Amino acid sequence: MAYKSVLFGQTYSFPSVKDVLARANEQKSGDDLAGVAAVSELERVAAKEALSGMTLDILRQNPVVPYEEDEVTRINQDSLDEAAYDGVKCWTVSDLREWILDHGTAGEDILRVSKGLTAEMVAAVTKLMSNLDLVYASAKIRVPARCNTTIGLPGVLATRLQPNHPTDDIEGITASLFEGLSYGCGDALFGLNPVNDSVSSMTEILKRLEEIKNRFEIPTQICVLGHVKTQIEAFRGGAPMDLIFQSIAGSEKGNKAFGFSGETISEALELLRGRAGAFESNVLYFETGQGSELSSESHHGADQVTMEARCYAFARAFEPFMVNTVVGFIGPEYLYDSRQVIRAGLEDHFMGKLSGLPMGCDCCYTNHMMADQNDLENLSILLAGAGVNYILAVPASDDVMLNYQSNACHDSVAIREILNLRPIREFEIWLEKMGIMENGRLTKWAGDPTYFLGRGELS
Repeated sequence: MAYKSVLFGQTYSFPSVKDVLARANEQKSGDDLAGVAAVSELERVAAKEALSGMTLDILRQNPVVPYEEDEVTRINQDSLDEAAYDGVKCWTVSDLREWILDHGTAGEDILRVSKGLTAEMVAAVTKLMSNLDLVYASAKIRVPARCNTTIGLPGVLATRLQPNHPTDDIEGITASLFEGLSYGCGDALFGLNPVNDSVSSMTEILKRLEEIKNRFEIPTQICVLGHVKTQIEAFRGGAPMDLIFQSIAGSEKGNKAFGFSGETISEALELLRGRAGAFESNVLYFETGQGSELSSESHHGADQVTMEARCYAFARAFEPFMVNTVVGFIGPEYLYDSRQVIRAGLEDHFMGKLSGLPMGCDCCYTNHMMADQNDLENLSILLAGAGVNYILAVPASDDVMLNYQSNACHDSVAIREILNLRPIREFEIWLEKMGIMENGRLTKWAGDPTYFLGRGELS
């Protein structure tokens, strides 16, 4: 079935729902590379017009990857709340947008309806929103989650402290952790990306993270972001961990390229929830990012935003503690410049929240992109205003292992002060006990990692 719209006397025809979704997307270099983008701004507007009048039922009946061919589609469709869906299936995408943005619509109402939305519906309404719409709508929605502590409560901006090291040197990792802690970072997670994805190396790093957490009685979570199968093996071998991590894609083929399936994630979930006292806990951590499916030739001819929305549909089936988009990590082939990165970050955050996920964002860029630190900081404060659960905290903003730029540890300090936000409450109490924070402000020890030296020997 073709979908049409008329602008200035010219008829624009789109052969499929997938094509309407792709051409209605804001400009992304990855969509250009894939050959699915609108060829002009007029065609983009025409596609948005066609999309706005499409019913949610049409979107459900036309997933961009067929049900029979794709595990992500099946998980999304089979887990839908049918009562919630029945209440909105006759709405158009425009109806959904207007309802979400109405000042009388509360976040709790949005989350109830969201249980009946497929990824394609989530992507569709996102394409009809401006950047300010995305911030406003996201700010309504709160999605807390609980592991050792609770993330996502009102008035809180948390951080994932990322103490990466180019050789996984334990003492170098420790120094980076101490620097971040002195800035009041790490309340969401101590989360390290390893160079060496072996069980032995992962276990050694996890033991040091656990040692620091226990020695200083820090209320937080720890994770080493290796492959999910390596983490499962390490956990079974006795390695300490609070969360199991995996990067995910919006198609079964993309997840296979990452080396896992839904069954693997279920196994990880069962393992960690099998611990004493962890049965009801959120114990998984997922990362996403627009363009990953195209990079592995697993996008099935769909656009980046729609495939990203499908990542969130997959993630919500497993009730994670944390999800974040690594918004500018892949490079300019997929998000060319700061304009595209900022737009993608706001889109991803909104889509994650609309999917009922505890969303954060790694506001980042690679050094060969048309972006700089000012752009990253612009996105960070926009997301903080939108109620993002957490951002990253990287020493000096320069990840010396992944070779990209992210938020510095002191960025979250400034944003918290500007917007009157705080760390996770249990962590703030710990900061006050340690003398690092007082009345919501850091003390003279801010930025001094030596503050932790001599306060307990580490093995």
